[in-house]
Amino acid sequence: MTEAGSTMPDIPMETPDGGTVKASDFKGQKLVLFFYPKDNTPGCTNEAKDFSALKADFEKAGATILGISKCSPKKHQNFIAKHDLTVALATDAEEGGLSDELGIWTEKKMYGKTYMGMVRTTYLVDESGKIAQVWPKVNVKGHAAEVLEAAQAL
Repeated sequence: MTEAGSTMPDIPMETPDGGTVKASDFKGQKLVLFFYPKDNTPGCTNEAKDFSALKADFEKAGATILGISKCSPKKHQNFIAKHDLTVALATDAEEGGLSDELGIWTEKKMYGKTYMGMVRTTYLVDESGKIAQVWPKVNVKGHAAEVLEAAQAL
């Protein structure tokens, strides 16, 4: 897993509207990247809603929020509409994408089955593109508020 002090890799991801986005697009501002496993699952929905609820506070702290999963842009569009999300989302669907580079798209095991999955992880990136803080294996409850506090202190 990529650690604090490293430069955030600059790998493009697809946005729900068919555009692309990458870390360098946010140079000069703070960036919160929250990686989550799957749209419309309970934990992921709560996390996205929590970040959406605090979006104005993040903006006051000079931070932009970007939620990232391997779900398709169409699934992201539905997820945004269904839950009135205000945070931007991006698709990291390609092999060798940002989550692969960061080491958080990894082999997981559940009920005796092995599969590839996203480790719920959040990165706070400073204005120069360096990773300021990493939250690995996130527990959703209270997480967005904790990240906001770190962004305000940065």
